[in-house]
Amino acid sequence: MIPKGQKARQLADMTWEDVRALDRGRCVAILPVGAIEAHGPHLPLATDVVIALAMARAGAEELAARGVATVILPPLAYTAAPFAASFPGTVSLAPETVTAAVVEIARSLSNQGFRTLAIANAHLDPGHLAALHAAVDTCREEGLLPMVFPDLTRRPWGGRLTDEFRSGACHAGRFEGSIVMAERPELVREEVRTALASNPASLSDAIRARKRSFEEAGGPRAYFGDPAAATAAEGTESVAVLGRILADAMADMDAAG
Repeated sequence: MIPKGQKARQLADMTWEDVRALDRGRCVAILPVGAIEAHGPHLPLATDVVIALAMARAGAEELAARGVATVILPPLAYTAAPFAASFPGTVSLAPETVTAAVVEIARSLSNQGFRTLAIANAHLDPGHLAALHAAVDTCREEGLLPMVFPDLTRRPWGGRLTDEFRSGACHAGRFEGSIVMAERPELVREEVRTALASNPASLSDAIRARKRSFEEAGGPRAYFGDPAAATAAEGTESVAVLGRILADAMADMDAAG
């Protein structure tokens, strides 16, 4: 196991002999999952990837403190992103393609004897979430390694995050902007961010109303929430919460047997 306080290993930085030497039956593989999609005029297309990587790192550190060994996989950056599909730079895949990719990753890890695959997900498009849940179901049906996927749009996980997140007006707003400011401040267009007006339109409400795009949901510039209110300090706090969510989801699975 990883000693308390030691950072998680990055699978891509290891050699195959390093991986062979791992006690894989005790090791949790963490897969960060994001998207390449529009995040307002002030945040990078890779915002969800940045957040997923931060969640994976914080989750790995929290798990290490609890005596659980981990490795972090390279992020899955391409996924279903139909809500942002009309914005230049967004790359959107069919949900079934995403499901197949995650299942194949799980199959490979299962064949190598890893204990669990944990999904650190930061992309909340309903098509994408459905694809991940389908992958979890498929892995269970095929008897592959267990998968842990704390869906932030479901209880109890989302309720542990910020007021803006819970409001549903949280795409490229204060919540996400704060995390990018904490993790990759050089990618934030500060002059643009601080000049943006708050957009209180709730994506959650729009999804329930069967809206299918950011424009239909009331976000013509691909942001929702209050970008100007974002702070790096809040981002650091949110990353810590995301890490605990991932670790607690793993603990819940273990407790359920």
